[in-house]
Amino acid sequence: MKPLILALGLSLAGANAAQAMDEQTFHMVRGEVDGAEIDGADIFTWAGEAWIGGDTNRIWFKTEGEIEDGDVHGAEVQALWSRNISDFWDLQAGVRVDLQPDTTTYLAIGIQGLAPYRFDTEATAFLSEEGDLSARLHQAFDLHLTQRLIAEPHVELNAYAQDIPKRDIGAGLSDAQLGLQVRYEITRKFAPYLDFVWESALGETASIARSNGEDVRSQSVRAGIRFWF
Repeated sequence: MKPLILALGLSLAGANAAQAMDEQTFHMVRGEVDGAEIDGADIFTWAGEAWIGGDTNRIWFKTEGEIEDGDVHGAEVQALWSRNISDFWDLQAGVRVDLQPDTTTYLAIGIQGLAPYRFDTEATAFLSEEGDLSARLHQAFDLHLTQRLIAEPHVELNAYAQDIPKRDIGAGLSDAQLGLQVRYEITRKFAPYLDFVWESALGETASIARSNGEDVRSQSVRAGIRFWF
């Protein structure tokens, strides 16, 4: 099934590339890197995205991951074709590849845009090469305290339609992350930040973690930088 998902995903991601290039072409690269000490371990995370294209069609690349004490515990990349479907919303489809904790390929389809009350929203469904269905919702909101000081509450939820024993994941809502990032924009393109993050496994996934003797919740204060160009 993996070759089929790759072919479908890359076809979706590239189907409108030629059309996108026919429009006036823009591009953007945006990223965040931060670090924290959690339960005695040094944790570094990254999240980045880049797009190229016009007002209607774009090609997106996204990546995120985590390094714990020098070992990569999670890493994923996505390549997506994006098409504007309304004033504030894009439909996105393509392929996601997890590089860690194991190599798995997914077909991805979702929406990205600005929900009412100016919530930046990403909602994506994933179908793995093994037929596992999952979904991810991410929302964030910029609250300007001053022109340069910004507080950004954010939330991410993950859910699965079935158990995935090899990753100790149970069906249902599996985990949640709530945070408040406070950043100071030295320039509009560069901002150091502190991110106060609370994470928890949920439901059956939390039960599996407890049976393995693992903590199901953690809190951290992450120091990092945000940039775009």
